[in-house]
Amino acid sequence: MSDERWALIEPFISAWKTRHRSVSGHSGRYPMREIVNAILYQERTGVQWEYLPHDLPPHSAVYYYFAAWRDDGLTQTIHDLLRCRVREKTGRAEDPSAVAMDSQTVHSAAGIPAATTGLDVGKKSRGRKRGIATDTLGLLIAVVVTAASVHDNAIGIELLDRVVIDNPAVRTAWVDAGFKKQVADHGRALGVAVQTVQREPGAKGFTPIPRRWVVEQTFGTLMRHRRLVRDYEKTTASSQAHVYWAEIDRLTRRLTATTTRWRDQSTAEPALPTLAA
Repeated sequence: MSDERWALIEPFISAWKTRHRSVSGHSGRYPMREIVNAILYQERTGVQWEYLPHDLPPHSAVYYYFAAWRDDGLTQTIHDLLRCRVREKTGRAEDPSAVAMDSQTVHSAAGIPAATTGLDVGKKSRGRKRGIATDTLGLLIAVVVTAASVHDNAIGIELLDRVVIDNPAVRTAWVDAGFKKQVADHGRALGVAVQTVQREPGAKGFTPIPRRWVVEQTFGTLMRHRRLVRDYEKTTASSQAHVYWAEIDRLTRRLTATTTRWRDQSTAEPALPTLAA
């Protein structure tokens, strides 16, 4: 992370460390910035925990903090506060009033518990489903990970529950035809109008769908993080945490207008000379 990006999340990490000191008072052997660098490196490259580069902290230490922040809710807290800052930067209110929802089926890796995987009959694909809700800017509002066999109705209902808990100002949700009447009824009970947005009549090939194109764009952005191309996680909680880390990566770069560099350009090796024709 650049200095500017680290400055955005360092206060949250430091505050967490202050609240979670060891009994002996030891504050940890590894810099928290390097722990975050290792998590983001894994997100972008898809490398296994054991194969993190040796110049990063040991994978056991990195996973310890990944799991601790996941279970303590810190990962989502950092994400949600960064999202509010992005919305304010674009002149929007902190809390959205409308969301777009959709689901995505991804293959699961070998060794993933059968209890949390299944077959998506419609797409003839076995693995897990990610359901997400985004605001009108395409920023993540809520994420749900289930077996691929779970119907979109159940995913939509759980997404709505999570949306209204943290974002009570939401009054509209745009969905596709995969979300049926049960989702609309549940939304009505929560005070959210669920509207099904169809493709334009006569549209051929790829055509952005009004209102819902932002959630499709977010799925495409998530796929730039190779750890999310396939679901490698033994628990759905870890799968959701990885989605939040991918979004934290995007939000910090958006707030600082910086790009990711994996090495210091001033110390990079010179390019190899080319052979003359």
